[in-house]
Amino acid sequence: MAAAAAAAAGEVLEYGDISLEQKGGLVDGRLRLSRQSIVFKNSKTGKVESVQGGDVREGVWRKVARGYGLRLLLHNGSLHKYDGFREADFDKMSDFFKSNYQLELLEKELCVKGWNWGTARFNGQLLSFDIGDHSAFEIPLTNVSQCATGKNEVTLEFHQGDDSQVSLMEVRFYVPPSQEDGMDPVEAFSQNVLSQAAIIQATGDALCIFRELQCLTPRGRYDIRIYPTFLHLHGKTFDYKIPYTTVLRLFLLPHKDQRQMFFVISLDPPIKQGQTRYHFLILLFSKDDELSLTLNMNEDEVVKKFDGKLSRQMSGPLYEVVSRIMKCLVSRKITVPGNFLGNSGAHCITCSYKASSGLLYPLERGFIYVHKPPVHVRFDEIAHVNFARGTTTTRSFDFEIESRQGGQYTFSSIEREEYGKLFDFVNAKKLNIKNRGRKENMKQSYDDYADSDDDQHDAYLEQVKAEGRIREEAANDSESGEDTDESFDPGEEEDEVDEEYDSNAGGSSSSSGGEQSGEEKPKKAPAKKAKIVREKPVKRKSEGKKQKNKDPDAPKRPMSAYMLWLNASREKIKSDNPGISVIELSKKAGELWKAMSAKEKKDEWDVKAVIAKKEYEKKMEQYRAGAKPESSKKKKDSPKKSKGKADKSSPASRSVTKSPVKGVGDSFKSKEFVSSDESSSGSEMSEKAATTPASSESGSD
Repeated sequence: MAAAAAAAAGEVLEYGDISLEQKGGLVDGRLRLSRQSIVFKNSKTGKVESVQGGDVREGVWRKVARGYGLRLLLHNGSLHKYDGFREADFDKMSDFFKSNYQLELLEKELCVKGWNWGTARFNGQLLSFDIGDHSAFEIPLTNVSQCATGKNEVTLEFHQGDDSQVSLMEVRFYVPPSQEDGMDPVEAFSQNVLSQAAIIQATGDALCIFRELQCLTPRGRYDIRIYPTFLHLHGKTFDYKIPYTTVLRLFLLPHKDQRQMFFVISLDPPIKQGQTRYHFLILLFSKDDELSLTLNMNEDEVVKKFDGKLSRQMSGPLYEVVSRIMKCLVSRKITVPGNFLGNSGAHCITCSYKASSGLLYPLERGFIYVHKPPVHVRFDEIAHVNFARGTTTTRSFDFEIESRQGGQYTFSSIEREEYGKLFDFVNAKKLNIKNRGRKENMKQSYDDYADSDDDQHDAYLEQVKAEGRIREEAANDSESGEDTDESFDPGEEEDEVDEEYDSNAGGSSSSSGGEQSGEEKPKKAPAKKAKIVREKPVKRKSEGKKQKNKDPDAPKRPMSAYMLWLNASREKIKSDNPGISVIELSKKAGELWKAMSAKEKKDEWDVKAVIAKKEYEKKMEQYRAGAKPESSKKKKDSPKKSKGKADKSSPASRSVTKSPVKGVGDSFKSKEFVSSDESSSGSEMSEKAATTPASSESGSD
């Protein structure tokens, strides 16, 4: 037994998927028990709540709705409840409490009789409603937001938890009158509740007041009154009282314009206004604003209370004074940007989140986006990040973050010049990188990028570029196909109209039919001209695209002096700078070329460039002289191969042959009449059909 106790004395117990009860709701996280402390870390917010091992007065093990739970009662009367344990964990937990805290872990059962008559017992910050020897339910008095009394009744109202799907609003206790003389039992019950309840009352004078500070969330200008235990925001419409215990983190962030500063206060639980929740309080300061103030305390009180961290007389930039006071009262560190510098030299990146433009700050332990809505993502809750191509333009890219809880944050419209800096930062923090936009045939393991070095960084960059080229080629192919369809469809429509028009003309043997057909012709002629005007630019566009196609046999353009030097020096630069990326290699080459003297460039590389240009001009003359007969031969052969297609797709030729205004010869035989001749038995019928429109045209003229 002694050996087991000694072994348990040095161990640490850790449990995952444990829930902490807060304001009537259960918050998921992890629990770690050691000899010095009991630590619970919220998996959603990252907030850490620690209890010193020596402060534990009582530990109770009991069966709850989801397995088994641990209830800790501290010497100061505060209560902590943890759920999610298994029955098999009791023996190990009991030995741990005996060896480390010298406490017996008690087993108690809750009363499930359903009775509503019992005894109310106050034990520090805990109100227990007992039926006999068993407790029916317990109420932490720190959850009470209001206490109202009646004749024989006390009503308790509670703070609401945002994560709770169902919240307890109030509980009413009937307190029977007492026969003994003395204090009213209802008043005594109320005083016991109010002494421990978390009800904020603005009593006494404020330590200092800041007037008309600009606040981005909640939006407006507020007077901020600093009290010893809470912060009071007083605006024209709303008031907010923020206890310092709800402040999670403090951030001091420089604006990209270098003239303003953001002071961000992270809150848990958030402040509320109707159905709106504000998890962040964001103040905007100008660096030029100066302030001098005097704290509403004497010098001895300031030294005793703040231990020299604050002085009674304070002056300096407004944002520095506010941040110093908040840091001292909240007892939290102020987070500032780390070593990250973007392409513009600022500590942030301009981007958009949910269609609103803002600034993304890469910090040492996470990312924070300011503002609307503000977002803070810690590195330990990130499952992976992704660099995606911008949806609207190739000049920008998207940065996606997916959390372990399944949430996704997409920061879009980031300038592509920021890619290298941001990727190096993510790579240095050893975050998992995932590329969702890759093709299926690109089999590349993204687990390697979690611990990637600079060489793998270059490979990833080249892969993103290759994907961009593939998508652009696919888009160009689809556009060229659409252009071909557009230039072909109108020809189809005209052929159908011509067939209907000519059949009407040929089918009318009487003079009245000829007159009607003659009346229809001038009505339809303008419509044909309109189509011709519309098709001409389409035809030019397609012809222009054909002209852009380069002849593979044509001589290549000569290289410049710089490119000749770069091709000869590339391997040497790589050997002098092992692991250098493609982008950095280009920058390094530019610096070396710029540092070269004009004499060095002219003596060798300028001479080589001139020689290459002369050779190119000589080859071009030979190419042009030899290409002329080949092109003329192709022109002669092309009408034989696509005779029918040329007739169908050239609207200009059809307009000349079919328009009665331009005087078409009688010997012309249209496509429609040629096709209609197949049903006749001799050539005479085709000749009659061909001469019929000519006679009608002469009559109409």
